[in-house]
Amino acid sequence: MSFDTRPAPLDADSPAGREAWAPFRVDHPGELAGLLRQLRDAAAPIVLSAPGGAALVASLWSIDLEQRRINFSAEPGDPMLQPLIDADEAVAVGYLENVKLQFDLQDLLLVRGAKTCTLQARCPREIYRFQRRSAYRVRTLDRYTPTARLRHPAIADMRLTLRVIDVSVGGCALQVPADVPAIEPGLTLQGVQIELDAETRFTATLAILHVSDLGGHGPRAGCEWQALPPESQRALQRYIDNTQKRRRLLSLG
Repeated sequence: MSFDTRPAPLDADSPAGREAWAPFRVDHPGELAGLLRQLRDAAAPIVLSAPGGAALVASLWSIDLEQRRINFSAEPGDPMLQPLIDADEAVAVGYLENVKLQFDLQDLLLVRGAKTCTLQARCPREIYRFQRRSAYRVRTLDRYTPTARLRHPAIADMRLTLRVIDVSVGGCALQVPADVPAIEPGLTLQGVQIELDAETRFTATLAILHVSDLGGHGPRAGCEWQALPPESQRALQRYIDNTQKRRRLLSLG
């Protein structure tokens, strides 16, 4: 099983585990149904894996919200079917574009037809959404200039307002004007006021990972978020989702 389709090691049964993964959890019934329908309509490949190691690739075939059951396509002769049934539980991992979805499956049941069979399970009570940092970095929209306000790490009296060039769940890139004293990699920026749009504002700690030259536009500082609070993570995730949706709509215009 590849890293991308391997389930994340969630410890969601303990209070600490649920709190730690809360920013990635979707448990509203409407949102859950929407994500399941998207997986079904996209015929997205979904890896089903049992605790004992059995795994197979299937697709979500139907959703019965009244009976709280979902059905996956299954090959009758697949040798992994029986181990999954015997386990009575599995973890499902699939992708919608660059968003990884993971959810638990319980009460597994094999439903055989004349020529086909389906693997049935209880509807999940929650789905976890994970964004791959390398694939999910978005450039900010030009009509609203996202900014980062901070004190220069080497000159306490110098306040800076830097443009946020792009952003991801792991960090952001800041454009440093050419006439500003150098900001070096390895430094940590405390109390940075991030404003991505009118609804997305939070204070963050940033670690500068690298600085590259943008020619006449000044250096580009690649930064990593340090221990973002859950509410800031959720706001950031919503911003990234909305930015991608707007860009897709613009590309269709």
